[in-house]
Amino acid sequence: MNSLAAGVVPRNGAPYIAIGRTDEITAMLGDLENVAEGGASMRFVIGKYGSGKSFIMQLIRGYALDRDFITADADLSPERRICGSKGSGIATYRELAKNISSKTSPDGGALPQLIAKWLSGLQSKLASDGLEPGGAEFERALSSEVYTAIGELEGQIGGFDFASVINSYRTAYQNGDEPTKSACMRWLRGEYQTKTEARSVLRVGGIIDDDNWYDYLKLLALFVRRIGYKGLVVFIDECVNLYKITNRQSRENNYEKILSMFNDTLQGRAPGMAMIFGGTPQFLEDTRRGLFSYEALRSRLADGKFAQAGYKNMVGPVIRLRRLSDDELYALITRVTKLHAQYYNWEPRITEEDMTAFMRHCLSRAGADSLITPREIIRDYMSVLNILNQNPDATFGRLLGEGAVTLSHTDSDPDELKAQEQPSGGVDISSVEFDI
Repeated sequence: MNSLAAGVVPRNGAPYIAIGRTDEITAMLGDLENVAEGGASMRFVIGKYGSGKSFIMQLIRGYALDRDFITADADLSPERRICGSKGSGIATYRELAKNISSKTSPDGGALPQLIAKWLSGLQSKLASDGLEPGGAEFERALSSEVYTAIGELEGQIGGFDFASVINSYRTAYQNGDEPTKSACMRWLRGEYQTKTEARSVLRVGGIIDDDNWYDYLKLLALFVRRIGYKGLVVFIDECVNLYKITNRQSRENNYEKILSMFNDTLQGRAPGMAMIFGGTPQFLEDTRRGLFSYEALRSRLADGKFAQAGYKNMVGPVIRLRRLSDDELYALITRVTKLHAQYYNWEPRITEEDMTAFMRHCLSRAGADSLITPREIIRDYMSVLNILNQNPDATFGRLLGEGAVTLSHTDSDPDELKAQEQPSGGVDISSVEFDI
């Protein structure tokens, strides 16, 4: 509730307010099925501020965890980029590594648990086969199982060091060597600054840095599949920060790295990994500073010459978020009313006619038919609910009549939005049942 009132996407509980976006979600769940079969995918979720980019990414993140995928997510910023010197590239990897999540550890920090669970499972399997834990035969069998799992990695770029660190962690895990386990985790999270420092502790030839972190992300995707998960799903949001890079060469270096990622995933060179980027229309379409300023990306991501406004295409790499229909927005505030009532244990003094009046008020503003966003609707509606809950003498009609409900529009250009399909009714994809 606090997240919604502040206009922020809640990290957990997104299905409770999931209205619409059925086509988009179905397409991205299809990508997960492809990744589970050993394929790869990349999507760009494009929409104006407040249109639901971060929301749909959090929703897919939850679905991925439920389907036994490993997820990692990060927001780009001036200090975190796809490609950059002085630590701005590896900073993104570190954020992704920090937020690695699994079904049993959905809030991040799951990497040690993943490896420990895998090793514990191998030990239990060997013990059930009749081998005595701690014996020489048990140790040989365990080493063989580990090498079988990580042997495939050694043929990849950086794979030998990655496999060596995993094996060092296995040895430390068996011996209860906490300092070595911690050193292995530091290496896997990209926290070593120099090769010399890492070599003195782990006897590896390299470290994860600005130049190679994406290669190690691909290795991580292979590894999680080898230890029993379906794949790795990477979410990178706030890509508009790449559009804001003022230095042309630096900006194009980032776009060139995105092109490399795009080619890897679409050509099958990143098996078991899905990448989902979230950005604004400017980030994608601006021919001076956006992705379309880089011709190789523009030719891959631009709509085909036969694409026309009003028709959807969920197969291509770009998913443009349409404006929710009036019915879907109405269903959304109805859902929020019920959740607010449950959370604060009160009976909202709002009728269906009041909610209709609120929608009419919001949609009466100039440009609202194309520019209004779920964030604006929810944030202002939450302010009404909070005022009514805390002030017994307040009435909905008085708040609306006195202009207490005002939409705070973000800077937007109407020309950036495409004419899109308007479904005829609200769509509820939530796993939680409510009467709407």
